[in-house]
Amino acid sequence: MIRIFAYAKCGTCQKALKFLAARKLDVTVIPIREQPPTKAELKRMLWLVDGNLRRLFNTSGQDYKALNMKTRLPKMTEPEALELLSKHGNLIKRPFLLTDTGGTVGFDEAEWKRLLS
Repeated sequence: MIRIFAYAKCGTCQKALKFLAARKLDVTVIPIREQPPTKAELKRMLWLVDGNLRRLFNTSGQDYKALNMKTRLPKMTEPEALELLSKHGNLIKRPFLLTDTGGTVGFDEAEWKRLLS
């Protein structure tokens, strides 16, 4: 099963969705702003990105800046950060791709090819 959490107006998400459509893969698209990943999904992704909590955050987003996350994030515990992300989909790096065997954040075509082959 392939699940992608995406935002319809995000150019990177659109590229990722075109990539998936071109490969005719069966994909579940989930609107990340309305239905952010669960804490369990975020924890799994955190493991997949080698525990780098910052990689889960959309550091160039307006919400990240508005909430002063550059200063706050280094002081947060993992449970605090995952709780915040699970409630605020705009803070999450997108697209957020999960499969039965792996996952990644952001769209790197070479990485996605490797993951989905």
